[in-house]
Amino acid sequence: MAFSTLNEDDDLNAEINTTPLVDIMLVLLILFIITIPVMHHAVKIDLPRATSQPNEAKPQTITISIDTLGQVYWNEQPLDRAALPGRFAEAAKREPQPEVHIRADRKTLYENVAEVMSEAKAGGLRRIGFVTEPVQNHP
Repeated sequence: MAFSTLNEDDDLNAEINTTPLVDIMLVLLILFIITIPVMHHAVKIDLPRATSQPNEAKPQTITISIDTLGQVYWNEQPLDRAALPGRFAEAAKREPQPEVHIRADRKTLYENVAEVMSEAKAGGLRRIGFVTEPVQNHP
């Protein structure tokens, strides 16, 4: 049995040899470069050509405006509050269902806006949104 002894003449190399790692990475890179184009599994078919336009019906927009005094406007036309539920129910029957955009004056009472929203919801309308103006920053 042979034992090796550590002499002062022997040099210990504490560094990691990265040459084999670089060699393996280069071999893997070459393999990927060669195999990627081969992995394209597509059957070439001459498909028929036809033109068609998607039939996307854009929903109509109903603009409800409420001024400071609580007067309601349906698409910029004055409307009596008593006629509002009937108009909402009629609009809810359309397909696609229109969107309701509520525009209210800054000083309009919240109660007036809430009543209009409630009547729209009770009428069967599902898309209700608010129209606002962006804040303008002055330099």
